[in-house]
Amino acid sequence: MSKKRCKDQNTGTEPTVPSRAEAAQARKHAADLRQSSADLRKKPTGLRQSAADQREDIADQREDIADQREDIADQREEAATSKAKLNTSTQALLKEANERLIIASVNAQTMTETAELAKEQMSHMAGHDYLTGLPNRLLLNDRMAQSIAFAQRHSKKVALVFMDLDYFKHINDSLGHAVGDALLKSIAKRLQACVRRSDTACRQGGDEFVVLLNEVETVCDAVVLAEKIIETMSQPHLVSGHQLNVTFSIGISFYPDDGKDLETVARNADAAMYQAKEKGRNTYQIFTKEMDARALARHSMEQELHRALEQNRFVLHYQPKVNLETGSITGIEALIRIRHSDNQLVYPEHFISIAEDCGLILPIGRWVLHEACRQTQAWLQAGFDISQIAVNVSSNEFLSQDFFAGVISVLHETGLDPRHLELEITESGLMKDTAKVMAILHALKKLGVRIAIDDFGTGYSSLSYLARFPLDTLKIDQSFVQNLDDASHDKENAIISAVIAMGESLEHRVVAEGIETKQQLTFLQSKNCTEGQGYYFSRPLAAEEITALMVATI
Repeated sequence: MSKKRCKDQNTGTEPTVPSRAEAAQARKHAADLRQSSADLRKKPTGLRQSAADQREDIADQREDIADQREDIADQREEAATSKAKLNTSTQALLKEANERLIIASVNAQTMTETAELAKEQMSHMAGHDYLTGLPNRLLLNDRMAQSIAFAQRHSKKVALVFMDLDYFKHINDSLGHAVGDALLKSIAKRLQACVRRSDTACRQGGDEFVVLLNEVETVCDAVVLAEKIIETMSQPHLVSGHQLNVTFSIGISFYPDDGKDLETVARNADAAMYQAKEKGRNTYQIFTKEMDARALARHSMEQELHRALEQNRFVLHYQPKVNLETGSITGIEALIRIRHSDNQLVYPEHFISIAEDCGLILPIGRWVLHEACRQTQAWLQAGFDISQIAVNVSSNEFLSQDFFAGVISVLHETGLDPRHLELEITESGLMKDTAKVMAILHALKKLGVRIAIDDFGTGYSSLSYLARFPLDTLKIDQSFVQNLDDASHDKENAIISAVIAMGESLEHRVVAEGIETKQQLTFLQSKNCTEGQGYYFSRPLAAEEITALMVATI
């Protein structure tokens, strides 16, 4: 302003005095400048604060980034740990899976081997007997077909040898099936030792065995084997502490002589085997054409027995026993027959042995015992004085497991007093299993039943056993009695005299069977034989005819 004033002074003009308005405006302007200056001074401070804030934000972000990096590092570490754990777990799982795979493979192999073994065993079992291990009927049929084909090509013979163990049922009944099975195993071993490797020893079932002989030149080849088998089997078998003596009935047939196929050859060998049984057992028979007719007749009779049981066609006839001094009836024997539809009778000698072989003797014997006891009880209730009813008992029946219980049951059902029952058992039947026979005899005696030996003198009993058995009656076989008319049979007459004397000394009743003539009766009376029966007194009669006979003799 001093410069202005100087200028104004230099110019010679009067200085201008500002107006109030201008002064106010100037002050305002100065204030604005000061405010702007203050604002300008404040702005760097704000910028510094903002920069500080930004730096703090950046620091926070860096810290966050560091934290994130740390988190990432932790995650990476955890991931690495997890990966390591995962690798370990995976390896364990892989190892376990591998082990399981190995085990599964081993098991699969084992199962395959087991399946193959089971298949082999099933195949073996299908063709072999489970008990003895011998080939069975199925394998025999196959080998027989092969043998026949070979024989046809080379003009050879084939022999079929059928064998049946004699009285095997007695062993099962008396000693039990375990001993019977052990015996069959022993027989199988011996049989295998008798045949050639090229032959086949087979078990048909039960106590039946078959040998197939290949490339047979002559009949003698089979005969030699049969004799070898009989000799080998005759040696005692030591089984479960028992010494068992057994025999075989053997039948032999040949291809092509006795048949052109297996069925025919087998049927004929079976027929020859039954012929061996009829010849006394423990022997062999070679098939002949006549046997075929007998085999058919035998089969027909077996069917007849089945029908008789089903249709109640068995009947009993009764033959009186007579006191040889007084002629009075002392007892009655029951005798079985089969009645055909035309009223013709079939007698026991035609069917009893067949009934024993086919197993029908047990139901038939039970029927006979029941019917005889029933009829006797009816006679007693009618007032007839019958001392005893005699019933024949097969050795098969006597040694069966339920025989004694069956006797008790029949007596209970019919109401017959046991003292009126007499059981007749053959001499040979008593000797089959003496220990069991002795036990049954004593049980029957204790019950009150009387015991008679039938057909005495035809068997092979020991006198020591005869003395020990609890017997009541000896029945002299009719074959001895029938020869009394012939003076040339002095020895047999002496036997009868000896039996009568022995009976007296043992206090047994002696009954002579088959008395048919006065001469026979006179001889028996002279020897003090107490009783007899036969056609001389009466034939076997139906129940009503015996009733009439007893009425006539009262």
